[in-house]
Amino acid sequence: MKILNRIFSCAMAFLFTAGAAAQELTYSPTGSRFDIETLPGAKAVTLRIYNDGIGGKPVKIIKLKANPTGGDNLLWQTLVKGDLKGKFYTFDVKYDKKWQGETPGVFATAVGVNGRRGAVIDMNATNPDGWLQDVRPDIAPKDLVLYELHHRDFSIDCSGGFKYPGKFLALSEPRAIEHLKRLGVNAVHILPSFDYASIDETNLAANKYNWGYDPLNYNVPEGGYSTDPYNPVTRIREFKLMVQALHRAGIKVILDVVYNHTYSVDGSPFQKVMPNEFYRLNADGSYSNGSGCGNETASEHEVMRRFMVESVKYWVNEYHIDGFRFDLMGVHDIETMNLIRRELNAIDPAIYVYGEGWSAGTCAYPHDKLAMKAATDQMPGIAAFSDDIRDALRGPFSDDTKPAFLAGIKGHEQSIMFGIVGGVQHPQVNIKSVNYSDHFWCLQPTQLISYVSCHDDMCLVDRLKASIPGITTDELIRLDLLAQTAVFTSQGVPFMLSGEEMLRDKKGVHNSFESPDSINHLDWNNLELYPQVMSYYSGLIDIRKKHPAFHMGSAELVRNNLEFLPQQDCLVAFHIKGGLRLQGVSENWGDIYVALNANKRPVTITVPDGDYTVVVRNIKADERGIATIRGGQVTVPAQSALIFHN
Repeated sequence: MKILNRIFSCAMAFLFTAGAAAQELTYSPTGSRFDIETLPGAKAVTLRIYNDGIGGKPVKIIKLKANPTGGDNLLWQTLVKGDLKGKFYTFDVKYDKKWQGETPGVFATAVGVNGRRGAVIDMNATNPDGWLQDVRPDIAPKDLVLYELHHRDFSIDCSGGFKYPGKFLALSEPRAIEHLKRLGVNAVHILPSFDYASIDETNLAANKYNWGYDPLNYNVPEGGYSTDPYNPVTRIREFKLMVQALHRAGIKVILDVVYNHTYSVDGSPFQKVMPNEFYRLNADGSYSNGSGCGNETASEHEVMRRFMVESVKYWVNEYHIDGFRFDLMGVHDIETMNLIRRELNAIDPAIYVYGEGWSAGTCAYPHDKLAMKAATDQMPGIAAFSDDIRDALRGPFSDDTKPAFLAGIKGHEQSIMFGIVGGVQHPQVNIKSVNYSDHFWCLQPTQLISYVSCHDDMCLVDRLKASIPGITTDELIRLDLLAQTAVFTSQGVPFMLSGEEMLRDKKGVHNSFESPDSINHLDWNNLELYPQVMSYYSGLIDIRKKHPAFHMGSAELVRNNLEFLPQQDCLVAFHIKGGLRLQGVSENWGDIYVALNANKRPVTITVPDGDYTVVVRNIKADERGIATIRGGQVTVPAQSALIFHN
């Protein structure tokens, strides 16, 4: 047992803290210990050992022994002597007279193909060369530029020329790294990359597509994105190679996590180990469905709360993940989200946490205790997506054909201003005129995610086409760039969907979660067809990154230094005062002016007299400057942005 204890921290092992569900596999060449925590009503637990991850009969069947956990639950344990590396295992728990069915357990960290059996591996063998020297890029939350991607979307098309299309390893290839660096983003938000249930890993040639929001094993990389889903070491090592390559390029990795529901109830390891303990139930005993997927987890229950906390810590410690995007964060309770933030702060306060501040249905839990967008001010250090600025720019999520600011429709200016200041209290923003908010819900601007498109919605090109009939290519490009200028000059944290920089479209499909590659893929040829789009995006991001005036990171600094010019219909213009100092870093531009004009005609704004350097105008963005102008009456071109400084 001394050997087992000594290698606990580096083996494929896990044990929940007291008072929560427990499962553990501690491997060593001389013997492996198996632990699983159950509810007190469990009558028996059987461990089965297999030679393979799928098929075949067990080579060993073992009855576990129960011990009290110190709380109400039971901890079932056994020590299996000998070297089990390369074997697979399942647990089966009996309640009353019913066996729940085989499962890899609640906290499996390695699995076989399709995730039905846990795998016994030495986690040290999954580490690439230099992994222990891997470090997170030193990027503060206020300086982040987020790029959301799906592994398959990004690299599957032959136009990309990737050696590993649709795989984790594609993001380690020079083609990917060079593109991301040229664009200028410094954090990739990868759609769910844990082991999910909808893809048959034994039949990847079928090319079935899914975003991955159907969790099976939360703490194992998805086999469909590995080069060999049958080998439990391969998926883990390739995921780490991806992280390592991005880190070496100075790019953080944000993991999209889906703790709010499971793919099914009966098939979930949660249910097979602790029936109903991880789920919220309605008063009539039915499963609450705040996720819109048939069930919702109960983060306020100690077992689920502790699972979420330890799961994110595991991804941080084992895989060096730099942040988390919580799917339907509004299903979780505020207390749990704050606990997660505190636990991550103890590891690294720069680990970024944000999520969707809403649910997909009514939750069986008091609304005022849920981590909704409106409660962001009760969750310091946690951010939420701003549908306020998103829908003010392009129109509501509920109606793809309804336009807004970008179509030259007035009345959305205050919502955009709310996004520009990062959702913090500002004397010039009338909160009563903001789309969906009745108060300033951000304590700091880093708590607002500023965006105009993401994966589960029309991409920006499709939305412009759907909401502005007869739009020309020239107009589409101008409005696309105008929208992103609002996003990237926001004091919130900017977020973009992959492919927008190459004028991506999805053939008008709003919800493409099961659409084929022909809908979801990035066409890399578009970089040559629309070079001005990529040039503008990279130029705009370069301006933001080089100038702290656009990411002050402090509500007080925003209030004191950002002021809006007199409001006009379909125009939002603001001034950032010169002489700004931010955490000892001087802004080397003087007074900065930004004007966003959605009118189909030029408009004028009044600024102090003097000479100014233009850095954004029409469809050009260049931090070094593209022209000079005189102050006084300044003309802002139609359907575009103008940025200049003295």
